[in-house]
Amino acid sequence: MSALSATAIAKMPGEVDEGGVLRDAPLYGFAGDYRKLSELRGKPLIINVWASWCGPCRAEMGSLERLSRRFNGKQFNIVGVSTDDHANLAAAFLRQTGVTFDNYHDRNLLLESMLGANTIPLTVLVDAHGRVVKKIRGSKQWDSPEALELIGKAFRKKL
Repeated sequence: MSALSATAIAKMPGEVDEGGVLRDAPLYGFAGDYRKLSELRGKPLIINVWASWCGPCRAEMGSLERLSRRFNGKQFNIVGVSTDDHANLAAAFLRQTGVTFDNYHDRNLLLESMLGANTIPLTVLVDAHGRVVKKIRGSKQWDSPEALELIGKAFRKKL
C-alpha cells in the first residue's frame, strides 16, 4: 500500500467505526438553532458531511435533496454537516441551491472526527439506535436505483 492510500484510509482521532454507536454531539443550525445528535435517534439517519468549496459535495447535493423530498422523513431522516471554516459560505450555498433538509455547521470539527470524514463527501448511514451501519466515501447519485438499494439493505427496509 502506498503512503497516499494509507493516509486516505487512516482512522481519525475519536472516529466511530462501522458497528459502533455515535456519541452525542452538538448540532449548530445555520439559523442559530441548536439540537443534540441524540435527538435524531428513533429513526434511521443519513448524515452527509460536505463543504461548500468541495466540487463532489456540491455535485451530490441535488440528489440528496431529491431523496429527502421523496421520502420526507417517513422511513429515514437526512441531515447535512458542513465542515466549512466559515458558516456564512455554507449557508449561502444552501440558500443558492434551495436545499430544504436540515443542515448543521460542524464548528469544532467534532462530527468530522467522530464520523471519520478525512475525505469528503462522506455519507454515514446510522440505524435508529445510533449505530453506524455503513460509511460511503465520495460523491453518489443518492436518488438512483443503486443508491436506494444500498440504503434499503443498510436500513433493512424496502424503499
